Amino acid sequence: MAGHSKWKQIKHYKAATDAKRGAHFTKLIREITMAAKLGGGDPAGNPRLRTAIDTAKAASMPKENIERAVKKGTGDLEGVEYVEVTYEGYGPGGVAMLIFALTDNATRTVADVRHKLSRHGGNLGAANSVSWMFERKGQIYLDAANLDEESAMEGALEAGAEDFARDDDQFIVTTDPTALHAVKTALEDKKLPVGESEISYIPKNTVRVEGKDAESLMKLLEELEDLDDVQKVAANFDIDVSEMS
Repeated sequence: MAGHSKWKQIKHYKAATDAKRGAHFTKLIREITMAAKLGGGDPAGNPRLRTAIDTAKAASMPKENIERAVKKGTGDLEGVEYVEVTYEGYGPGGVAMLIFALTDNATRTVADVRHKLSRHGGNLGAANSVSWMFERKGQIYLDAANLDEESAMEGALEAGAEDFARDDDQFIVTTDPTALHAVKTALEDKKLPVGESEISYIPKNTVRVEGKDAESLMKLLEELEDLDDVQKVAANFDIDVSEMS
């Protein structure tokens, strides 16, 4: 799990500016719209939409913004037509990367992604060149403060979790993707401090990166996620977070 969770941990320490928060809202709105478009506007029958709405609520997005995004997805309101695109490639140090985008112009997006990769010593790969290195899993994050690890682990496993691990100031509960909401509900019923939940792509193995490769990789990850069209990035790196500024 090192690649994905390490990147989340690094971002966790970075101060969120208003501009970053606005960009984050834009990405959340796109995901809600796409989820509603593909699976309908009822979160009870659309797990992807439910996850997107839960994430938006956790980010303190106003209810009216969420409702508007759903209506754009279902066609009740006019909106931009987005398509899902996944790019595969390599970053500094041979790190495998999956780049997930929602875009209204795939030609623009692939050019932007290719430019960022080449600028920091990476390159785009062919379809299925790295996706086999990752597993699709559900992940739920618990605030570790004032929470006994053994009790939390026992509660998570009873709730149906596949794995449980500590990552600095949070616990990560890993599930089968189809069980994400059932496990999250069970954790909430146990009064555990459930935070964000998401469908993630977890690397089966990781590549250790240090020094200049690590610095270049962090810059690349940030710049990719700063692109309006990029929703998230998964990468199979392992890095010492304590060395990051």
